Amino acid sequence: MATMIVRHRVANFEAWKKVFDSMDDLRKTTYNWLGSEVLRDDTDPNLVTVINHVKDIASAKRYGGSEDLKNGMAKAGVISPPDVTFLNEVR
Repeated sequence: MATMIVRHRVANFEAWKKVFDSMDDLRKTTYNWLGSEVLRDDTDPNLVTVINHVKDIASAKRYGGSEDLKNGMAKAGVISPPDVTFLNEVR
């Protein structure tokens, strides 16, 4: 399993979350997504961290560089460059 952590600022959390949720099936079927956790900053509710769990690092990186993600972020109102970290599970 791999993890892709993304942190970015959004214009409006509720609007962003609707778009994020609408892309769930795409992530699962096209990019081997297992699930995600969405976290909001305690003092800034429009600063979002998403912890994505993926079957493998190659799928995570493919999604991270995809037009699907770029278009979704634009539609969702992401207003800062994302800070992205890719992690491999250690057993």
